[in-house]
Amino acid sequence: MEVLGIDIGGSGIKGAMVNTETGELVGERHRIETPQPAKPQAIAETIKAIANHFDYKGKIGCGFPAVMQNGVIKTASNIHKSNIDVDANKLFSKVTGCEVNVFNDADVAGYAELKFGKYPDFKGMALFLTIGSGIGSALFYKGMLIPNTEFGHLFMDKGLKCEHYASDAVRKKKEMSWEKWGKRFNEVLQYLEFIFSPELIILGGGTSKKFDLFEMQLKIKAPVEPAKLLNQAGIIGGAMLA
Repeated sequence: MEVLGIDIGGSGIKGAMVNTETGELVGERHRIETPQPAKPQAIAETIKAIANHFDYKGKIGCGFPAVMQNGVIKTASNIHKSNIDVDANKLFSKVTGCEVNVFNDADVAGYAELKFGKYPDFKGMALFLTIGSGIGSALFYKGMLIPNTEFGHLFMDKGLKCEHYASDAVRKKKEMSWEKWGKRFNEVLQYLEFIFSPELIILGGGTSKKFDLFEMQLKIKAPVEPAKLLNQAGIIGGAMLA
């Protein structure tokens, strides 16, 4: 079955047709700059433009950078505050004329990775982290998604949120070497491991492509692996969850 998956980010909104049985993209991705300010109606119109690009009228699955509860947006860290409490499922479906289902962006990426990544159908406790401007998270137990974990917003004993201490944005802002940043990120992993005792940690987001540059700084019990699907995970997971 081919379904349109869309990944809504702070800088770009990307979509592609996905074969939900194989997890492969069918054709090329289509990307449109995220409207600024990223208000609900403008985002909806961008989703419509992507659907029109593919001449598509079926179900659409979207990953969205916020806590999502039954399709309702509950937070707005990297998008306009006017999105809070908007029923995204209802608005996006109305504007596009398609059935649209919206989920947390890290949740959809992690869902795709646990299905079609290096460890398909892993049955233990698995933690998926996306490292970029912030730190997104998805937690799975016996293949079941526990949604909206947002572990990047947990406060460490340093008085900083995890993502304010060791996101890729922090690395760039402070002009840190990969070795120095890796030691910081290891502290975040140690903290999360102490609380949740994951049996597997998978790293996604753009930083995962540089895994070999900081891998030696990671000193935790659980195995840590870079994501296999990379930047396609959000699109694939969105299509699957739709």
